[in-house]
Amino acid sequence: MQIVETSNEGLKRAYALTIAANDIAALVEGEVKKITPQVRMPGFRPGKVPANLVRKMHGPALHQQALEASIREAMDKLVAEKGLRPATQPDVSLGEGYEQGKDAELTVSLEVLPEIAAPAIDGLKLERLTVEVSDEQVEEAILRIVAGQKRFDDAPEGTVAADGDQLIIDFAGSIDGVAFDGGTATDQPLELGSGRFIPGFEEQLVGVKAGDERTITVAFPADYPAANLAGKDAQFACVIKSVKHAADFVADDDFAKSLGLEGIDQLRGLIKGQLEQETAGLTRTAMKRSLLDQLAAGHDFAVPPSMVEAEFAQIWQQLTSEAAKEEDPAAAIAEIEGEKDDYRKIAERRVRLGLLLSEIGQANGVQVSGQEMEMLIRQAAQQYREQDRERFIDYIRSDALAAAQLRAPLYEDKVVDFLFDKAEVTDRAVTREELQAVIEADETGAPAEAQPAKAAPKKAAKKAPKAETEAEAPAAETAPAEDAKPAKKAPAKKKAAEAAEAAPAEEAPAPKKKAPAKKKAADA
Repeated sequence: MQIVETSNEGLKRAYALTIAANDIAALVEGEVKKITPQVRMPGFRPGKVPANLVRKMHGPALHQQALEASIREAMDKLVAEKGLRPATQPDVSLGEGYEQGKDAELTVSLEVLPEIAAPAIDGLKLERLTVEVSDEQVEEAILRIVAGQKRFDDAPEGTVAADGDQLIIDFAGSIDGVAFDGGTATDQPLELGSGRFIPGFEEQLVGVKAGDERTITVAFPADYPAANLAGKDAQFACVIKSVKHAADFVADDDFAKSLGLEGIDQLRGLIKGQLEQETAGLTRTAMKRSLLDQLAAGHDFAVPPSMVEAEFAQIWQQLTSEAAKEEDPAAAIAEIEGEKDDYRKIAERRVRLGLLLSEIGQANGVQVSGQEMEMLIRQAAQQYREQDRERFIDYIRSDALAAAQLRAPLYEDKVVDFLFDKAEVTDRAVTREELQAVIEADETGAPAEAQPAKAAPKKAAKKAPKAETEAEAPAAETAPAEDAKPAKKAPAKKKAAEAAEAAPAEEAPAPKKKAPAKKKAADA
């Protein structure tokens, strides 16, 4: 095989490869000899079919297989001889007019990973912001849980309903005397003042008593999701079946037992552990951001454009997706369009940091063990239906690139932990609010040199920190696996964990108002 370099510019390379026709033919002949004893043909005893007939019957398929094998072998030889580290899959094309019996002329273009000087990891100084979880914070969290476990008891006969009370009602909605789909319900619970129904509905039921019948008129919002109802006036004939008062919950042993726990002390312990875990995550995020900033400031090298484009595409997809959910999508998208170059700089920084972390990990023997990888695969498989999980596992095990992509975040975390151990770390006690402020100091999470001149829309911009704090090591650079025991994850108390979140909103009937889009907190 002949190899001729046709281009060498920056990280881009191009080659012309020639595979001799005789080499391809030799592979074909070798395959003919291999399969001839297995070929069956009428008029011939098993294994006695002449090779020329085998060649005639299977020649085109065998030649195609031989050509593909020759190209793979040529690419392996090219990479080995030239000492290449491809950044992405090389682009290989076969010359036009190729025919069987002729030399195969290939053109190959690719981008290679940069040569990175030994990363400077000495002299790293980090500040670990620590937050002590106080008893007051634990009690406040428990009170929020108590408030979320709201229960309603029947009010005395003749009670007049007020905000905070719950009604059990039947209602039937109509527009101009004609009932509409979804406008009728029976035994529907409604908490007055909750704002779950369209504006004006709940307000008109304040002051009713059990047994009352009341017809109310309300206007559907102009932006109501159902086009046939949006902006129209509707009448709802309501029958009040009962009035209920909110029952008082007390944070005591009985309340904790209602959550499946032994008592209030166990609940306190669980809540404290959860709060400590949350603050530890924030502490790590702040440390990691500082670490990446120091690494970025101390290393500057060219990165493969194709990797930057792929990273930018992911960031841009997140930004445009979130901007599309804003109240004025066109304005939000127009705003981030004006900052495209700034987000491209974020993508370039992320790729550079990923390559740098990978280089540090390989130079210092950081590896993901086989046991850790198996756990990753099993965890990822849980997102699929049970009948599809084994297929996913087989796919990951058979596809090196997919496995590397799955392994990359864990590999990066292990490199970061290695650097934490190498750095000079000082502790400083802060409040949770101060720690949160440090993390959210820059809404986009972008480094100073990549910050947009004007902040992007909140929803879109808050996706950007992921591009800074999660600089995944490139799949091509992840280290091979070795055996090591991963840390065990403590089992969660399901019922208590569910209680730690706000109680889910009760199901509202058809005449719901349209909920405003929720603003997501900045990604840590």
